[in-house]
This record gives sequence, C-alpha cells and structure tokens, in this order.
Amino acid sequence: MKKITVIKICLIASLLISSSVFAKSSLWKISKGSDHLFIGGTIHLLSKDDYPLPADFEKIYSQSEELVLETDMQKLQQPEIQMKMLQQMSYQDGATLKEHLKPETYTLLEDFISTSGLPMQAIESYKPGMVSMMLTVIELKKLGIDVAGVDQFYTNKAMNDQKKLGKLETVEQQMSFLASMGQSDPDGFIRYTLRDMTELPKMFNDLKIAWKNGDTKKLAEIAIIPMKKDFPETYQALLVKRNKAWVPQIEKMLKTKEIEMILVGALHLAGKESVLTQLESLGYEVEQY
Repeated sequence: MKKITVIKICLIASLLISSSVFAKSSLWKISKGSDHLFIGGTIHLLSKDDYPLPADFEKIYSQSEELVLETDMQKLQQPEIQMKMLQQMSYQDGATLKEHLKPETYTLLEDFISTSGLPMQAIESYKPGMVSMMLTVIELKKLGIDVAGVDQFYTNKAMNDQKKLGKLETVEQQMSFLASMGQSDPDGFIRYTLRDMTELPKMFNDLKIAWKNGDTKKLAEIAIIPMKKDFPETYQALLVKRNKAWVPQIEKMLKTKEIEMILVGALHLAGKESVLTQLESLGYEVEQY
C-alpha cells in the first residue's frame, strides 16, 4: 500500500540499504566451477545492540582478499563531496520546497518539523528526497538507530587491515540516484513520509529481522513489492538500474584470482530483479551461506 512505502524507500536510501544467532544469514556464495566470491546484504544504520556483527560476516571477511562496497565510503566522508551532495539534492534555481507542495501538505510538514527541533528554514531549499531522508534519520535516532552500519564497519576494518577496497559505482553516480527520489511526485512523497512516521519502529524492526535471517522473500514483501507498485520510477532508479549495472562487474570479479566479499544494501538481493536472481539466470550457483 502506498501509505507505508516512502519510509521504506528512505530506509533503503539513507540507510540507498545484526544479532549473532540465527539459522541463515544475509550472505551468499556465488560460484561457477572453481571460481567463487561472496555477497552480503547490509543495513546502513544500526544500533549499539546490533554489535558484534554475526560471526558469519567475520568468517567471510577473513577468507576474502578484497572488500567491495556499493561506493567509495572514504570519499563519501570528504567535506567537498558532502557539500556536492547537498547541492545536488537542493533546488538550484531559487525555488523552494514550499513551491512544490500543496498548502495543506506544507502545513503538515511545518507541524512535524516543529516537534523535531529542526527549524523549517533548514529544509526549505532541499528536494523531497533529501527532506524525507532527513526526517527518517531524525526518527531513527530517537529509536537509538544512530550507529554506522555494516558497510562503514567493514570499511574501517579493511583500512586497518590494509585490505584491498573496491566499489561498484562512483560517489557521483550514487548521488544522482538519491537526488532523483520523489521528483515525479514531490507532494505525495512528503505527505506519505509524514503519515508513515508512526509505522517506522515496527517497519524498521521487521526489515532488520528479515535481513538478519537472510529472508529475501520477506524483504520483498515488506519493501520491494509496494515500492514497485506505488513508486515505479524510484524502484527503477534505486534498485533495478543499479542491479543491472553491477552484475557485469561481479562477473568480472568471479574471473579474478582474488576472493571478493561484496557488501550491498539488503534489498539489492531480494525480488525478481535482484542481483542474486540475475546471477542465477546467467548460470551461476547461488548458495545461501
């Protein structure tokens, strides 16, 4: 239903995305003959209680010679890149968010912002996608979800271990995908974001449980199917196009001598157009770890 899909999209994006004991994990071995690598699903924001991460992640990390992420996490932290991202997710023609929203929607946004401690002026120049992500992160912090997720954890670990780091897309490409969120229906995107805030605690918990268990069917039910139905353009931009661009790169990695550990947002591994489904259709063996 459209009522709950915007927050799901923002969870994927801000998060553009672990308990130690469970039967299966969000890790898969991809192989053909003697060639193989590992792909893991991640969530980009966690709580302190989610650490330490599952032992399976550590096992695969120790077996791998290269860690491959969605993008360059180090570059993403650079001040000039963060400034560029803010510019890309802001109106540059003098327009404001208010001009793209219905009066009643803008009033609802003002009311919500007044309870968050964030001044309205702080978001006036941002596009709907950025505003939705900001509101989502604010609410997640209230739930204690404010610790760097799997991607950043293993980036730091790989740097300390002097392990080779790779990426599937540039920071600029990722910024472009995020900036496109909500552009086709700004008012709807903001309106449903505000309505969905009451659903956030349960929604995030359900997503995290499905991720912990590597339950791609449940992940698709919770997030992918509704997003595909109600926000098809965002679904194509955030998931489908990127998945299709990544698969040829993963095929090349399978032909190298090194064993790679690839970490991507968990929803990239769920659904009919997922990275795993595409690799399987190309004749690769896909085995849940």
